[in-house]
Amino acid sequence: MDVSKEKAPTAQETFLQMAQAAGLRGRILVTLGLLILVRLGVHLPVPGIDRVAFSQNVQNSPLIGFLDLFSGGGLSALGIFALGILPYINASIIVQLLTAALPSLEDLQKNEGEAGRRKISQITRYVSLGWAVIQSVGIATWVGNLQGVAIAPGPVFIAQMTLALTAGSMFVMWVSELITERGIGNGASLLIFINIVSVLPRSLGQTFELAQSGDTQVVGRVVVLLLVFLVTIVGIVFVQEGTRRIPIISARRQVGRKVYRESRSYLPLRLNQGGVMPIIFASSVLIVPSFLAQSLNNPFLVQVANVLSPNGPTPWAYALFYLTLILFFSYFYASLIVNPVDMSQNLKKMGASIPGIRPGQKTSDYVEKVLNRLTFLGAIFLGLVAIVPTAVESAIGVQTFRGFGATSLLILVGVAIETAKQIQTYVISQRYEGMVK
Repeated sequence: MDVSKEKAPTAQETFLQMAQAAGLRGRILVTLGLLILVRLGVHLPVPGIDRVAFSQNVQNSPLIGFLDLFSGGGLSALGIFALGILPYINASIIVQLLTAALPSLEDLQKNEGEAGRRKISQITRYVSLGWAVIQSVGIATWVGNLQGVAIAPGPVFIAQMTLALTAGSMFVMWVSELITERGIGNGASLLIFINIVSVLPRSLGQTFELAQSGDTQVVGRVVVLLLVFLVTIVGIVFVQEGTRRIPIISARRQVGRKVYRESRSYLPLRLNQGGVMPIIFASSVLIVPSFLAQSLNNPFLVQVANVLSPNGPTPWAYALFYLTLILFFSYFYASLIVNPVDMSQNLKKMGASIPGIRPGQKTSDYVEKVLNRLTFLGAIFLGLVAIVPTAVESAIGVQTFRGFGATSLLILVGVAIETAKQIQTYVISQRYEGMVK
């Protein structure tokens, strides 16, 4: 096949490399094998419970329905992977917030190179272990108090269930890191992706059953909901792929006897720097009040969880809180990914500048202003994409997606785009290796 190194890989070249290139094929097979292993572990029950009785107790719980999106049905089945990747996601939030607040952790991330990043990863694992133990104890206590679920309720049952859930969560975390290092990357995101994919067919099946009821009004509502989801997909792709190109110009320079002309290029800034992670983090934080209320059975926490529920008495409070979380994590991720001061210094070292903007402080101020505007627009758009379909579901009375169809759709499309780009990166690297050979 005749290819050019400047061109992006076509679909034909991508699939050909996936089938023929040993390196890429091996990464894809490793990823698929690990994802299948995690899905099998979801259905292994924790010891000492009556699964039928537990299923009857939680079949109408909106919290369990939402958590099942991230655990792939593991929580409603009470499998050993019931916690899934959530403790690791929550630990990542905690560590990244601490990194921005503590100078020692910030120094590890920015100045210690690969060794510093490994240290931060190790800290994240320890925090994930502690968070998994806390969540496991809460779930074990809650399950032990349910009527007829625990075969022999008591401290021994709580200890056994805590150990099983914590071990399962640590195994899932290890699998996500294996996928990131030896697979096609984005391990945590892919695990959430496959869990959502495993749950969505049930919601889609219930929606189509509702449409086949014969009621014209119901069919019209389902069609409206599907059209809203289609528009949502288009909006997600627009946000994920949107970039602002800041023009830069490189000064004329002389190397030996050769004179290089000034060249023009651009600095791409994404509309949504954090990708799908702001949504995942915001959804994870949104779970915490409901999880604590369910585990501790505290009246105040129950009231807070009802207020922050999409199906609660104040859906506007849920929407406002969700939008605020998305906005916060979008800015937070943008600050981690793009540093305007470092960008300005790098441009100055390369002898490049933005037309009409002086190098140094003026350049960093300009980049920061543009980045803040882009992040605000991207976060607002993400928030609307996540909230509007949920509001439409409530308005038309079609609740087969349990009010979280937009969030799951947002994660699915975002992770699919990022994974496709990751595979294209491997295809391009294989192309260059072929040229060298």
